[in-house]
Amino acid sequence: MPPNLTGYYCFVSQKNMEDYLQALNINVALRKIALLLKPDKEIDHQGNHMTVKTLSTFRNYILEFEVGVEFEEDLRIVDGRKCQTIVTWEEEQLVCVQKGEVPNRGWRHWLEGDKLYLELTARDAVCEQVFRKVK
Repeated sequence: MPPNLTGYYCFVSQKNMEDYLQALNINVALRKIALLLKPDKEIDHQGNHMTVKTLSTFRNYILEFEVGVEFEEDLRIVDGRKCQTIVTWEEEQLVCVQKGEVPNRGWRHWLEGDKLYLELTARDAVCEQVFRKVK
């Protein structure tokens, strides 16, 4: 049984974000801004329906989906692209595959205690972010 990810999580740390942003071909100015951000995550997990909000002082991104159902994701706010996305469970990890212009693009979320981990991939870049549950 997958865990329920509902909660509010505050940013703790990240590794390798610049390489990830370069793999997405994000311009230098936006990369510099993104590297300064410390986004929070708010997740509402009701059965197979999920809403994942990434909240920052610069931009917010809201992703709403049904687990196991492919959909078109509009990532223009992130990198100017759209892609076909599917989110599924692999054991206790929520795994997203984003098919489009950028190969090997996606992410995975998992819990360890009160920490939420997020691994972002694009091309051969891998970025890890860690968040702490506060409510």
